[in-house]
Amino acid sequence: MERFFEAINRVFDFVVPVSDFFWDFPTNLSWYSSIPILGNFSLAIILLVGSGIFFTVKTGFIQVTHFKKGLKILARKKGKEAGLSPLTAFFLSSAMRVGPGNILGVTGAITVGGPGALFWMWISAFFGMATAYAEAVLAQIFKEKKGDELVGGLPFYGKKLLKNKAAAGVFLSVMFIVYAMCCLPAQGFNVVSSVGQMAEIVTGRSLASDAVFYYIVAAILIAVTAYIAFGGIKKVTKVTDKMVPVMAVLYVITVLVLICLNLNRIPYFFQAVFGGAFTPEAVFGGAFGTVLAQGVKRGLMSNEAGQGTITMAAGAANSEHPCEQGIVQSIGVFLDTMVICSLTGFVVVMAHLWDGDGGEAFMALDKLPKFLASAEELTPGTALNGAIALSITVCFCLFAFTCLVGMISFSEIAANRITRKQNFINAIRILGICITTFGIFCSVAGIDLSNLWAISDLGNILIVFANIPLLYIGMKYILKATRHYKKADGTPFTSEVIGTKCEYWEER
Repeated sequence: MERFFEAINRVFDFVVPVSDFFWDFPTNLSWYSSIPILGNFSLAIILLVGSGIFFTVKTGFIQVTHFKKGLKILARKKGKEAGLSPLTAFFLSSAMRVGPGNILGVTGAITVGGPGALFWMWISAFFGMATAYAEAVLAQIFKEKKGDELVGGLPFYGKKLLKNKAAAGVFLSVMFIVYAMCCLPAQGFNVVSSVGQMAEIVTGRSLASDAVFYYIVAAILIAVTAYIAFGGIKKVTKVTDKMVPVMAVLYVITVLVLICLNLNRIPYFFQAVFGGAFTPEAVFGGAFGTVLAQGVKRGLMSNEAGQGTITMAAGAANSEHPCEQGIVQSIGVFLDTMVICSLTGFVVVMAHLWDGDGGEAFMALDKLPKFLASAEELTPGTALNGAIALSITVCFCLFAFTCLVGMISFSEIAANRITRKQNFINAIRILGICITTFGIFCSVAGIDLSNLWAISDLGNILIVFANIPLLYIGMKYILKATRHYKKADGTPFTSEVIGTKCEYWEER
């Protein structure tokens, strides 16, 4: 059996270099990389940050001017119409955004690129809020009604924008489903391993990697995931409605406690972040590309702005105007990166384990323990060590679990673009559960499937390359809808507003 898994890893050996090529192109070409400053900017970074700047300017900095309006929209109760309330859709999208990457991605970015990477994460997120607005507006414009539910997102607006070709929608659906399925093993393993970490913290004893405890936890996780998945989007949203606020508030409070205990380190934090981003050595030296790339890349993996993968939640929302959900989704990017990721950055940078003599050992630590080591450094020799570690691990577990069920739910929504037959939808649910099971038990058994999981990194950038051009194709509709929304003259949103047919809005 072990040889079988080794064979799988070898088959996917090509994934890492291919992923790196797409993320780094054309900085991996000597003639381009030799260009001062510009040579540090890969096509991916130019597309993501450049598009964010473009959408920000074209929409009149809507992520700033309508931020307060977005908060009011979140407080609105759902009406009798089909679909999710704005708040429920926000929690569903946050279930995907606020995932393990908020801890692992930020920690990795700072470890590789230094504190300056956090600054570029902020910059990409600020402009990414406008990109998230744009893709959510398209998801709303071209959403469709399915019984008492609404379905929409990348495969749906992709089909409409590409001359209503069914093949385009199917291709984008398959692309997302493959991407989501490749992310499931890692998320399932993150849940199981974090539960094991909690058990070790509570009992004070180490667990063997092949302990029966892990298999029991894995079996329970699979059963719970299957129960939620077969309950459909409504069952998933009942879970995310409860879990997302709890995990976000718990994480914020935990890190604020750490910050309050280390107020004297706050000046160092800002000095390290801005110094790492703006010193002459950082800007003109070879390290700048690494700092910039880590900030943007890990920021994308966290908030997913421009990737189109969160648009399924936006399309499922019941809004009075397409732009409302656009504003709500831009707030989601703010919560994810400006709040959650920034708090993670505070802990990692203030602990300062990523640099100096302990840097090598810190790099060698495995994932979650890497971050926990930083938290422990901020509460040395105090009774808070165990409580803080337990709280962070609980948050990490919830981050991973909501991301897991969110991936399966979004795959189900995307599958509706292929066919709405219940047998096919159930097949997607079963596939997600089987892949999760496969990944969990392989990982618990100590079998490395890192090459298979690396497809998610490749999937990130490939979906970006598919989604961003669609946003430019649909830009005229986004801007017309935005102008109509800002005018606020009481006229309903219809096909006439943007000059193309919108079946849902006409029926409404």
